[in-house]
Amino acid sequence: MSDISGPSIEVRLNGDPIRCPEGFSLLQLLEWRGYKPQLVVVEFNGEILPRARWADLPVREADGVEVVTIVGGGS
Repeated sequence: MSDISGPSIEVRLNGDPIRCPEGFSLLQLLEWRGYKPQLVVVEFNGEILPRARWADLPVREADGVEVVTIVGGGS
């Protein structure tokens, strides 16, 4: 995760308030926080979103993002 050098906004990520650079897309936010997009499912403001929308969806002040990491395994 990088320092923020410029305008920032506050969003809720997994229930916790965080600051991120203004103008990020959902995909940029996830990558900035260290998530591997192919290994997560995202709920954005109460809606589960397909990956195809992440790059074009702007993150705005007070948005809520819940990230669930997919874990492989089983028998």
